[in-house]
Amino acid sequence: MLYEDFDRKKKEFFIKYFEERGDIDKNINPDFSIREYQKIALGRFYYYLSDAYLDEYERSSPIHLMFNMATGSGKTLIMAANILYFYQKGYRNFIFFTRLGNIIQKTKDNFLNPSSKKYLFSEKIVIDGQEVKIKEVDNFEGVNDDDINIVFSTTSLLHTRFNSAKENSITYEDFSDKKIVLIADEAHNLSAETNKNKLSKEEEIDKKSWENTVLKILNSNLNKDNILLEFTATARLEQEYPEILEKYKDKAIFRYDLKEFRLDGFSKDVETIQVDAKMIERALTAVVISQYRRKIAEKHKINLKPVILFKSNRVNSPKNKEETRGSNPKVVVSSDFKEKFHKLISNLKVEDLNNLKKIKNTVLNKAFDFFKDNEISLENLVGELKSDFSQERCLTVDDDKELEKKQLLLNSLEDKNNEIRAVFAVEKLNEGWDVLNLFDIVRLYDTRDARENRPGKTTVSEAQLIGRGARYFPFKTQDNLDLYRRKFDLDAENELRVLEQLFYYSANNPKYIQELKNVLIKEGIIASNKVEREIKVKEDFKKKGLWKNGVIFLNTRRESSQNSIKSFNDLNINFDYNADWNIYKLLSYDVFEDLIFTGEKVKSISDEKVIKEFKLIDFGKNVIRSAMDRLPSYSFSNLLKKFNKLNSIDEFISDNNYLGDIRVKVQGNKNDIDNLDQRKKLHICMFVLERIFKDIDKHQSDYFGERLFKAHKISNIFKDKK
Repeated sequence: MLYEDFDRKKKEFFIKYFEERGDIDKNINPDFSIREYQKIALGRFYYYLSDAYLDEYERSSPIHLMFNMATGSGKTLIMAANILYFYQKGYRNFIFFTRLGNIIQKTKDNFLNPSSKKYLFSEKIVIDGQEVKIKEVDNFEGVNDDDINIVFSTTSLLHTRFNSAKENSITYEDFSDKKIVLIADEAHNLSAETNKNKLSKEEEIDKKSWENTVLKILNSNLNKDNILLEFTATARLEQEYPEILEKYKDKAIFRYDLKEFRLDGFSKDVETIQVDAKMIERALTAVVISQYRRKIAEKHKINLKPVILFKSNRVNSPKNKEETRGSNPKVVVSSDFKEKFHKLISNLKVEDLNNLKKIKNTVLNKAFDFFKDNEISLENLVGELKSDFSQERCLTVDDDKELEKKQLLLNSLEDKNNEIRAVFAVEKLNEGWDVLNLFDIVRLYDTRDARENRPGKTTVSEAQLIGRGARYFPFKTQDNLDLYRRKFDLDAENELRVLEQLFYYSANNPKYIQELKNVLIKEGIIASNKVEREIKVKEDFKKKGLWKNGVIFLNTRRESSQNSIKSFNDLNINFDYNADWNIYKLLSYDVFEDLIFTGEKVKSISDEKVIKEFKLIDFGKNVIRSAMDRLPSYSFSNLLKKFNKLNSIDEFISDNNYLGDIRVKVQGNKNDIDNLDQRKKLHICMFVLERIFKDIDKHQSDYFGERLFKAHKISNIFKDKK
């Protein structure tokens, strides 16, 4: 496999290729720090498309690649970087397609909505000195060739548009002279035709609307300039799918599956909780634990609103009346349960919570202990639950009423002004749903669909849903820099551990749970074997004087405050304009010739070379301002994050604490240096600004260690732990 060939190279090899394309990195939203594995993925991509790759391998044409990356690992960020790369290479037209409409809405938000928290591009996209806009279009006729033009479509609609003989419809011939980049999300659906032996009758009918249409578009360009990039978390690159393995042998460029994602600490830890009680009590258990999470977060000043998903298995009541008689655990209608849930919450009493204490579950017991220790009375808790889980703070997603509004609420569950605490669903969230603050999934029905000791389709679907919920919710602690990784694997008793766990609640059905665990292990969502260890201080050491009376001196790590940063000097920024790498070299237009037979070297020198020193401000404020406009890092909002006391862009340009006293040396032909035009001045300013900002990022730290060290008793710091 292609990715296995690349696995043999050191990761530093690909990170170097990524770093050489810093111009692309600069146009990604600075709020999204690019992780190491993402740098490797992009580095592999840049290397594959480089001339150096052809020295070792053959490259297929047209180019068709696949990224197999775990849910939550940032596939859409890789797409955004890919789009910027191909724009630089002259591509202007892109088609994003996927099977599900809700993924389309989410991706539009990521690509087109600068006010969204999940918007992936920088405030201003600047490529080769020019500002670039991203536009959604219906087709590529009459589009602006300076823009990034994107058609968003479902796979079935794409098939219909290309294969229906309607007036003004798109045809394959329309793309014979256009260069198109096709981006397929949830691309495992594209392998329907490849995997045809495993299709249902319905999928057999639909298969032409997947693989065949996409491949025809890919091959429609006469010069084979079209590109197809596939992204999926479910690639099926295993031995039991030999047709898919063969298809992607030279296409699967990067694989970072759920197992690696979990082992690297980027996911929640998943626990199954079997509650042998009535369905409504199972639901209330999840509600109490969810509120416990919220209170833990509040105690540690973490802004978190945890969300519960209640999963039913029917949208509508069954036609067969027999199925609905009594309390059938196999058939749970979403709307029926929602009605029962709202009745429970609106009539909730302290007695209901006291009755819940008979359920012997470690986390639930911890929750009630926490409420008691922190003087949260059950009366107050009842009031909070009635408010937090009221009808207007719950969302049903299986009916199509107000679908667009619901999709916006689903996509923004992490936002401060989004008050949704519970989501009721059947099937609509199994794919394409990205949410970080989902911590509890309650399976309301009790069915198994295993056949011949193999997990059924429902179990596999539920495991994939759990994989989506396992995305890590980032939060700060005083002792940890990395927001995005689990912090308490080695301190299981820490109360913050519950913010790193996803609980999946079901009825007490050991056979089903074992089948589910088998799928979760296979998918890499949970470990095949986990061992709990208790770390204890030796009893004989506890008898010694050092343990009883000894102290350890510790300082505190504080978050940096930009209030004290009023100049480059405060960050130790020193633009050394005498250093060779900080001298701007103008193009000389010299010509060098090697005479092959005689070995003679001939150099045609156009003019005398000189080095001249300039003060940046002398180029003019308007020139410096234009350079800053072309560099997203220099937006005023971003500069304020670095220099809290900055009043204006004009101050940053002219004040000696910032750019006012910055000098630069320029080397070139004397005539050129004496007669610098505005364009050359602009490029010199951009050259200096880029180097200065690298220095700003290098010297600015999010944390600092205080100079004051305080004594703590050794016995208070080193404790027994799990």
